[in-house]
Amino acid sequence: MNKFFAILGTISLSMLAAACSDTKTAKETATAETAGVETAAPANTAVAGSETPAGDVTAGKDAAGAGNAAQVEGTKTITLANGASVTWIQDNTGNKLNPRSLFSDASDSLYNSLNMPDGIPASVSTFLVKVDGKFILFDAGLGAFGGQLQKRLAALGVNPDSIGLVYLTHFHADHIAGLVAKDDTGNDTKAFKNAAVYAGKVEYDAWMNDIPKNDLQKNIMALYKDNLHLFAFGDSLPHGVLAMDAIGHTPGHTAFQLANLLVVGDLMHGYALQKDHPEINSNYDMDKPKSAESRKRIMLYASDNKLLMAGMHLPPPGFVE
Repeated sequence: MNKFFAILGTISLSMLAAACSDTKTAKETATAETAGVETAAPANTAVAGSETPAGDVTAGKDAAGAGNAAQVEGTKTITLANGASVTWIQDNTGNKLNPRSLFSDASDSLYNSLNMPDGIPASVSTFLVKVDGKFILFDAGLGAFGGQLQKRLAALGVNPDSIGLVYLTHFHADHIAGLVAKDDTGNDTKAFKNAAVYAGKVEYDAWMNDIPKNDLQKNIMALYKDNLHLFAFGDSLPHGVLAMDAIGHTPGHTAFQLANLLVVGDLMHGYALQKDHPEINSNYDMDKPKSAESRKRIMLYASDNKLLMAGMHLPPPGFVE
């Protein structure tokens, strides 16, 4: 187990995680969610609620109950319509620009109209929700590959052991590598010792059985096997979270709705381009037609229901209405 980070370093972010025999299904637990991992596809190829008002921006609101998000670099906190708080946590360092080459679906004239020759502003992000006195983490970020999540949780005054649930949008490494830490002897251990991990069954089955180069994903899923729960699209998960079909980016890519918050995962890698042209995919999208359909459908759903979108690759601060 403790060798998987070294393995990943040689084959980069295209590894995947494996299934475990005693994993619970959504029907067995009534609580479950999706997971994710991101691997680039060659250009132009496919690989295998109710309406509520938008939340008030309260950057100084303390989501953690300990630290002050207004004073923590790379974070921003929003209060939701149901009184829960959600804190955007930037997991990457510095500024992130996704290059023009990532969007081979876009014509030169369309891309040039953005006037962003150096690339489209983006991020690698996670989201921390405090609801019903409990902490939920949506995706776990880059981990040993430059992730800032643990440092920023500490600055917010949040102990990783206090996180009770981790909902995974999909199994790409920049979303799940942060589930693993090193103990005092250098062995791999859970970064969130008390967390139940929720992963979509479609996503889990695809990465465990159909997608190659899945050592990272297999190791992480095995590490959390005693606290792993699988769900189906449409399942209602703990604390009123709804699992929504957002397939295309990966086989089981999932969006999550909580009150007026819609966590959209990797629905968009270039917001400045895709907000007006949802038909444009990134080359990371494994099934481009399905990805475009999901993007159009979910963006319309968010607009019609006045939802606040939180995306793992939206530009800072990770929220759009």
